[in-house]
Amino acid sequence: MSQVSIRSPKHCAKKGLNIDKKYYKKFFFVFSSFFTTILSLILLIWLILRPSKPQFSLKQVDIYLLNLSDPHLLNSSIQLTLLSKNPNQKVGIYYDELQVYAAYKGQQITVDTNLPPFYQGHEENNLLTASLIGSGLPVAPSFGYEVGRDQTAGRLILNLKANGRLRWKVGTWVSGRYRFNVNCVAVMAFGPAIPTGPLTTKQGTQCSTTI
Repeated sequence: MSQVSIRSPKHCAKKGLNIDKKYYKKFFFVFSSFFTTILSLILLIWLILRPSKPQFSLKQVDIYLLNLSDPHLLNSSIQLTLLSKNPNQKVGIYYDELQVYAAYKGQQITVDTNLPPFYQGHEENNLLTASLIGSGLPVAPSFGYEVGRDQTAGRLILNLKANGRLRWKVGTWVSGRYRFNVNCVAVMAFGPAIPTGPLTTKQGTQCSTTI
C-alpha cells in the first residue's frame, strides 16, 4: 500500500521561512566579513603609514603697537610669519580651519585671525603670514606693570598660538577632522628706550603642536 504524505499549507509556509532565514544569515555573514576586511585594511594602512603631526616654526614677529588706551583696555598690532611643514612622505594634510592670535602672560592680546584653508602635499613647506590686531581688548589691571617689569629686564616674551582642524589624505582616502593646537614662544629685546621702529624677532624657534 502506498503512503501519501499530506502537509498543511501552514507547514509549507514554515519551511519556506526557514530557507529565507538561512539565506539572510549567509548574506549578513558575507557582508559583515567584507566590511570587516575593508576596515582592517584601512587600519593596517593607517598603522603602516603612521602620519606624523605637522611641524610649525616661528620665522618672524613684528610688534607695531602695544599700548593701553586706559588701565584695562589694550590696543595691539602684530605681524606674524610662521613656517608650516608636512613631515610625511606619503600623507597629505588638508587644513580646513586655522586661527592665530597672540598672548602675553596668559592673556589674549589680539583677536583671532582666520587664515584661508589650504592643502599641504607630501614633505611640503608653506609660509603663513597674518596681521594680528587688538582694539580696546580688556586686560588684567596688572598688564601695564608686567610690561614695565619686562622692559626693565630687557626682554619681552610673547606666545603666538594657532588652532584649527585638519584632515589626513592617503591616496584617495581622506580621514575625518582632527583638532590641533600650536604654541610658539617669541623672545624679543625690549630695552628701556622706546624704539623708533617695531619690536622684531627673527628666529627659527620650533613650536609645540598637539593633536
